[in-house]
Amino acid sequence: MNFLRGVMGGPSAGPQPSGADTIQKLCDRVASSTLLDDRRDAVRALKSLSKKYRLEVGIQAMEHLIHVLQTDRSDSEIIGYALDTLYNVISNDLEEEEQEENSAKQVDDLGSQFTEIFIKQQENVTLLLTLVEEFDFHVRWPGVKLLTSLLKQQGPQVQQIILVSPMGVSRLMDLLADSREVIRNDGVLLLQQLTKSNAAIQKIVAFENAFERLLDIITEEGNSDGGIVVEDCLLLLQNLLKNNNSNQNFFKEGSYIQRMKPWFEVGDDNCGWSAQKVTNLHLMLQLVRVLVSPTNPPGATSSCQKAMFHCGLLQQLCTILMATGVPADILTETINTVSEVIRGCQTNQDYFASVNAPSNPPRPAIVVLLMSMVNERQPFVLRCAVLYCFQCFLYKNQKGQGEIVSTLLPSTIDATGNSVSAGQLLCGGLFSTDSLSNWCAAVALAHALQENAMLKEQLLRVQLATSIGNPPVSLLQQCTNILSQGSKVQTRVGLLMLLCTWLSNCSIAVTHFLHNPANVPFLTGQIAENLGEEEQLVQGLCALLLGISIYYNDNSLENYRKEKLKQLIEKRIGRENFIEKLGFISKHELYSRAAQKPQPSFSSPDHMMFDHEFTKLVKELEGVISKAIYKSSEEDKKEEEVKKTLEQHDNIVTHYKKVIREQDQELEELKQRVNTLTSQNEQLQATVTQQVSQIQQHKDQYNLLKVQLGKDTQHHNSHGDTFQMNGVQTEEVSKLKEELEEWKNKHELLQGQLKEKDSVIEKLNSSQLEMGTTEQSSQTNKFAGLEHNNELQKELEMLRSQIQLQSAEISKLQMENQKLQVMNTTADPMLGDSGATAATSSELAGQLEREIKELKSEVKALSEEKESLKQHLDSTSSTVAILQDEKSKLQREVAESKKEQDDLLVLLADQDQKISALKIKLKDLGVPVEDEDDTESGDQGDEDEDGDEEEQD
Repeated sequence: MNFLRGVMGGPSAGPQPSGADTIQKLCDRVASSTLLDDRRDAVRALKSLSKKYRLEVGIQAMEHLIHVLQTDRSDSEIIGYALDTLYNVISNDLEEEEQEENSAKQVDDLGSQFTEIFIKQQENVTLLLTLVEEFDFHVRWPGVKLLTSLLKQQGPQVQQIILVSPMGVSRLMDLLADSREVIRNDGVLLLQQLTKSNAAIQKIVAFENAFERLLDIITEEGNSDGGIVVEDCLLLLQNLLKNNNSNQNFFKEGSYIQRMKPWFEVGDDNCGWSAQKVTNLHLMLQLVRVLVSPTNPPGATSSCQKAMFHCGLLQQLCTILMATGVPADILTETINTVSEVIRGCQTNQDYFASVNAPSNPPRPAIVVLLMSMVNERQPFVLRCAVLYCFQCFLYKNQKGQGEIVSTLLPSTIDATGNSVSAGQLLCGGLFSTDSLSNWCAAVALAHALQENAMLKEQLLRVQLATSIGNPPVSLLQQCTNILSQGSKVQTRVGLLMLLCTWLSNCSIAVTHFLHNPANVPFLTGQIAENLGEEEQLVQGLCALLLGISIYYNDNSLENYRKEKLKQLIEKRIGRENFIEKLGFISKHELYSRAAQKPQPSFSSPDHMMFDHEFTKLVKELEGVISKAIYKSSEEDKKEEEVKKTLEQHDNIVTHYKKVIREQDQELEELKQRVNTLTSQNEQLQATVTQQVSQIQQHKDQYNLLKVQLGKDTQHHNSHGDTFQMNGVQTEEVSKLKEELEEWKNKHELLQGQLKEKDSVIEKLNSSQLEMGTTEQSSQTNKFAGLEHNNELQKELEMLRSQIQLQSAEISKLQMENQKLQVMNTTADPMLGDSGATAATSSELAGQLEREIKELKSEVKALSEEKESLKQHLDSTSSTVAILQDEKSKLQREVAESKKEQDDLLVLLADQDQKISALKIKLKDLGVPVEDEDDTESGDQGDEDEDGDEEEQD
């Protein structure tokens, strides 16, 4: 202990040892001392010296400290001191006075070198992971800090060691569940460093339930009102989700998007936003943007957009958008977030169009945002955000484009002037004195026309009143007038981008543009001049606009036909010079920046020159225009003829494809109908089989009852006390006689009907003999008579079969009557017996009478059921026959449709051969022909499916 007092600065009579000597002695003490207390005190002394003598402690003591970690794990205190010492050596988080003494570069190099020495043996990192599992606070917390520092210094190398370590990531995930907030919060910082730029570790962390735990921490800390812990959790969530499609899908499928909605419930009182709350909300908005970023796969982005709408997150964001008192940077980020949530999603775009600002009278949110965009007093980043929001609202939204353009048309402009429309704001910004407003309004209007030829034609109807007393001019004319007045470069670039977008792929707009005789001279004059670097961009855009006027020219104006415009370029500019000026656009630095991502992000207003969608248009048209300039008039004519021929052939092919699709649909419907009828037929056959079995069962029951009745009668006849009374049998006999009489009458009636039918047949036969001598024209009547004769013969056969059945029933009843008469005669001599036998006979007679009635009722019911089943069977058989006829008819129709389809396919093959021949001619003439491999492959897929269906049939 005296040694330690001397080391720690206690009073000493001799000279003070240097720091290096002291550290060397302490290291020897750690290495050689056998007592744990001595080693612990030595390590504590090294810890106290490690900040001031970082280099010396790192060089001399690191090996000994690692040995302590390996051998003295039973003592948590010495382990904690060793971990703290290593952290001080490796970490670059120095105090202010130390940072003043050492340059930042030296500090970074020192920490990185010591980290490299530590991780050179991978067992050291594995040992550290094991120590982090310890629950003791004095071991776990320093271990977490040391591991975090290692990841900061040598991230990729440490990540790889942890990744290959068994359960390495899972051990660290347990830190989030620690009840001690200090360790949990430092665990979040550790996971931030661990998940940086490593997709594999990000996936493991996500599937270790990280989303659930982090969202719980954010909720516990108070969402956006929480402290720096919320900020750390949000940064970790961004690491896990950014550019990781697997984790994004897992986040969406786990319904975690719904848990983000409470983050944006900021309340009505928006005053007093703390700096931490602003930071938290900013990160929350960025996290939403990570899920719906345009760089994500379209399917993943679309599903997240729909989920955000259905859970009410978009509605909550729009509430913040229209709220008052929101800080400017939060409002800007909210606008950007809403932009990407609605981009390309029709449902979300429709909802955004219906949002109104809380004003009196209410105004659409789009109008309020556009008012900010064209207001030069608003912050630059806010105006850029509004422009991006407007672009995202119109992206793949023809309905929204139509609504914006309709506010400019004469029939929809509000004559009273009580409300300002989006179109009026765009026109006001387009012609204001602020060049940034000019540029933003021009780009916004160009997005309203993007890939919509119908709206480009309708916008030609827009008329503007320039000044009192002067006639109105068209919007197109006013744009060219401002161009010719020599305004600022930014204004001219915006207007030229608008005109290029407007005229591309719209021949009518090109004709209107060329109809003004001042436009072409102005463009050629701008291109031909040798101006400075600032004007080169304008020259390139003028060349692009003139090239569009040539390429999409329909030659409707005699003075400005394609050939004359080419000659004009050749004389005044020169083809090579024209192509060189056209290339100024794509070579510009600002063009390359704008082409990278859809969001307009500029460091200053002066750099706001190009729009992302316009860069796509330039890339598409630059090569086409260059080729069009060098084509001769004959080549143009041939190209026009070939184009017309190709269009005709395409129309024919499209027509036949449509016919084939319709026939395929009809064929599918017929197949479905055949399948339905087949299933119905099978069901009816099964029903018939079931009914036949039921009829057989009833027959068996009927026969069994008859046998039982016969046995009961024999049993009564074998005993003397079972004789029936004469009155009962007399009644029975009389009833049977009456039934016999009825059957006889029916028989006579049927015989009379049969005679009548025979007489009718004889008359018909005689009439046939007379009709045989008449002319050939009366043969139709003969056929009708023969048909009638056949019908009568069928009815006659049916009547005869009925008579035979009735005769069989009559004979059966007569036999039963004879049996009863015999029983009656045998029972008469016994009527003179005693009174006792008479009473017994009466009881038996009553019982027998009841049984006979029951049996008769059962027999009658069975016979009725049998008749109904027979009728049902007959109707079922007829239905089956009808279905079989329909099936055969459908099969014939299917065969006919197949034959027609084969004919159409042959015709299509001929058309394809003609088209390919024309394409070969075009290629020989040097005309570029677009490949239609995708379309042909799609059509081929349809034909293959048809072929497969035919083989199956």
